[in-house]
Amino acid sequence: MPVLLGRGNAALDVNPPAGSEELSVNGSDWLWAVTAIYVVSFLAFFGLTFVARSGEKIFHYLFTIALLVGSITYFAQASDLGFSVISQVNSSPRFALTRQIFWPKYVNWTVSFPAVITALGLLSGVPWATIIYNIFLSWTWIVSYLVSAFTVSNYKWGFYAFGTVSWLLLSFSTFSAGASAKRLGVSSDHTLLSGWVNLLWLLYPIAFGLTDGGNRIGVTPGFIFAGVLDLLLVPCLSFAFIFLARRWDYGHLNLAFTRYGRVHDAGSYPEKTTAAPAGNAAVTA
Repeated sequence: MPVLLGRGNAALDVNPPAGSEELSVNGSDWLWAVTAIYVVSFLAFFGLTFVARSGEKIFHYLFTIALLVGSITYFAQASDLGFSVISQVNSSPRFALTRQIFWPKYVNWTVSFPAVITALGLLSGVPWATIIYNIFLSWTWIVSYLVSAFTVSNYKWGFYAFGTVSWLLLSFSTFSAGASAKRLGVSSDHTLLSGWVNLLWLLYPIAFGLTDGGNRIGVTPGFIFAGVLDLLLVPCLSFAFIFLARRWDYGHLNLAFTRYGRVHDAGSYPEKTTAAPAGNAAVTA
């Protein structure tokens, strides 16, 4: 990471940008900074898994994966890799006819959004069917935006509309989980976390419409917009979860994961090799 080592950023010399609207050196510098934050957060979370109590590492695992994938995708974008030059029907910044579209951004969302959704779902206590439903809604949202970004005609806005509808359904579903969270006694924490997530999700359709969708702002400003949102959504939310989790009863939340799986009560679970009681042995005999 040249920006961390105090050396010149030669990423764009090694991997030259392309298109009428392309990534700038300053934009690459910003992406290196975001990459550094993701990497440091990933290392911190990976270290915290070793000090977390046994059976209470589910949130560590979820966000460790999200932070690792975010580190990889931002590394690719900072290096000016993983892009296609796409013709733009909506040419606003400098009347750009083509634009660099970076697909690693969507790969990051494909992993980070489900990680956030799963964490919120586990906290609220909603059924697994609801969590899976929300995950597929997020994938529909992201894939629709990805297809929209690579569509060279105004039909892109049809895909944008489908993706935005998926986001609206996802937001409604996560907010409606408040009743379940109240039953488990974590209503205030769930409201805080889900409110934060949905506030940020509200800005993603705007960010896409201004960048890869409508081409209203350049590649570098677009990365600044998306980078701030991603940092607030994953690294910041990750540490907020771990901080608040210190006062949660994992057994009451049905999050007590043991060697026998997910159980309702994190009590004592004897080994399978434990000798059977004498009475049972007599009956067996």
